[in-house]
Amino acid sequence: MTALQAQKKALRKTMATRLRSLSVSDVQQQSGMITDRVLASPYFARSQCVSCYLSMPSGEVDTSSLISAILRSGKTLFVPKIDTTCDGTMDFLQVYGEDDLRAFPPGTWGIKEPAYEWKGARRRSATDDGTDLDLIFLPGVAFDRSMSRLGHGKGYYDRFISSYAASKSAKGQRKPLLVALSLREQILEAGQVPVAPHDWKMDVIAGPDGLLGEAAADSSQ
Repeated sequence: MTALQAQKKALRKTMATRLRSLSVSDVQQQSGMITDRVLASPYFARSQCVSCYLSMPSGEVDTSSLISAILRSGKTLFVPKIDTTCDGTMDFLQVYGEDDLRAFPPGTWGIKEPAYEWKGARRRSATDDGTDLDLIFLPGVAFDRSMSRLGHGKGYYDRFISSYAASKSAKGQRKPLLVALSLREQILEAGQVPVAPHDWKMDVIAGPDGLLGEAAADSSQ
């Protein structure tokens, strides 16, 4: 294990202890505040194709209200799908409505995931030609004020974003805006999250007390 890997492992352990101490009501209250801030943001209003994770039962921002709001807004929603046949690979597949969402079976780590087919046809992927993600909402273990993110260590998001951004850049297109959803206890001071060169920085960190990086996000779109 490298020194960087050891630092990340230690921080994950520290954060796990911190997050376990939060009550369900506290997480729900913060999640509601974060959802309100995101829905009121100009970059959300401008977006058409959005990806958002389906949250775990504990330890991260609950996205259920945000997911419902995205579907009601008429935007196109994509959610993560782990490829169990190819280690470390993740795609984003389209959700076709609330009924579709409710029918998802549990996937990796018990998180609901869409099947590759919907009503007998192949489900649309964010990587399909003609599909341009404007916005990706990301989970994480910890974030800091220099916009760094500590994930769970599998590298799914960093790999997907690197591949997706490269394909868009080759066509002269911008990468999606990267918006982290973070509980108050997950936001650390600048420089406290150890990062490697391949770790993507966030454009915005949405917490219950405000949006970090909001000005930069507004000027980039």
